[in-house]
Amino acid sequence: MSNYDIAVIGAGPGGYVCALHAAKLGLSVALVDEREALGGTCLNIGCIPSKALLHSSELLTAMQNDAAANGIALAGVPTMDVPLMMARKQGIVDKLSGGISMLCKQAKVRVLQGHATLLGSGKISIAGKDAGEITAKDIVLATGSSPVELPFMPFDGKRVVSSTEALSFEAVPEKLLVIGAGAIGLELGSVWARLGSEVTLLEFLPQIAPTFDADVSKYLQRMLVKQGLSFHLETKVTGCEVKDGNAIVSAEKGGNAITFETDKVLVSVGRRPNTAKLGLEEAGVTLDEKGRVETDAELRTKAAGIWAIGDLVAGPMLAHKAEAEARLVAERIAGRKAPPLNHELIPGVVYTSPEVAGAGLTETQAKARGIEVKVGKAYYAANGRALASDAADGFAKLISDKASERLLGVQIVGQSASELIAEAVAHMEYGGSAEDIALCVHAHPTLSEVLKAAAE
Repeated sequence: MSNYDIAVIGAGPGGYVCALHAAKLGLSVALVDEREALGGTCLNIGCIPSKALLHSSELLTAMQNDAAANGIALAGVPTMDVPLMMARKQGIVDKLSGGISMLCKQAKVRVLQGHATLLGSGKISIAGKDAGEITAKDIVLATGSSPVELPFMPFDGKRVVSSTEALSFEAVPEKLLVIGAGAIGLELGSVWARLGSEVTLLEFLPQIAPTFDADVSKYLQRMLVKQGLSFHLETKVTGCEVKDGNAIVSAEKGGNAITFETDKVLVSVGRRPNTAKLGLEEAGVTLDEKGRVETDAELRTKAAGIWAIGDLVAGPMLAHKAEAEARLVAERIAGRKAPPLNHELIPGVVYTSPEVAGAGLTETQAKARGIEVKVGKAYYAANGRALASDAADGFAKLISDKASERLLGVQIVGQSASELIAEAVAHMEYGGSAEDIALCVHAHPTLSEVLKAAAE
């Protein structure tokens, strides 16, 4: 079979979800990806492996720091077997990737391995294992993104690395310098700091985790400093050289030149859409000033029958955003009505300890729009479940419109923030108020009561 209703290029969380949902709606589907293992960056070298390493390193830290206080006696000092930790991580990745392959087989989605190039008129050329040519009535571009290189310090895979290599170090580096204090830098910096590395983060902006309000970011920074990480904010990296097996990184801070000598440098300054060598220009697909694929509100490109989702298009580069867009596009291709996606209510999470999660407007954003706001805060330290779980660090912050009482945004720093944010998103999706959260009965004792207390 070489003719399909829909061909999806890219098998990450956007691509495979789109393929499976389209098949569920009765369409014939081809799914093309260069990797043999399905799941894209998120599953293979991103979201999932990083969470596996975060969990393993959190267990080690808990045993080292909290065991005695909880009445647990350990014979000797707990240490980490890095190869075994990596093997566990890869086992999780393989299991999930195999599960996607099984779902595609059950849904009769034809999976083709190779590099896809658009030829126009619904035609796609595939180079690789499953070389050939297919046609489709509709084509969905879901090729994701790649780490951004700094022009003066390209990745070498050994000393100057991206998140890909930092997920698979064979041994704990004595010193790790992280450029960029966003989610990726903070998470991977946390992993290796817990395992014994001396971790320093350089951030160009005046705060870490810059998508959150300053009070949230400052609180998180204090917690991470207590865990041994060090930070240099408002610091501009200017160069790097490898000397005697180490990387020497030069930077500027407050008008002064500073240098850092380190075993490895993790560059985590952002990601760029994977648009090269897809034949976009020839097919009539255009890019915006940031190199993203231009689409309308329905996620259609300027080329008839070609759509784009996920990291390729405007909006946050998050797996769950790609999944949501994937379902919408599949529905639209099938001729069904689907509401647009509200990018402001897509939750963002940093999986450090404590976690940070947010959705909706920040207090800063709301005030910049001229909205008079009310802010409610509640602290984990006053929550019984938090105290009983050694999780007393953190707070929940709710921002509402003072005039209408409508809930505008929520930010949480603390244990399980990634789980608690879902309730806030649900209330904001239907236009609820802080009072609506406060009036909902929450089980006791739970961490969710922190959100209720902030609402009250």
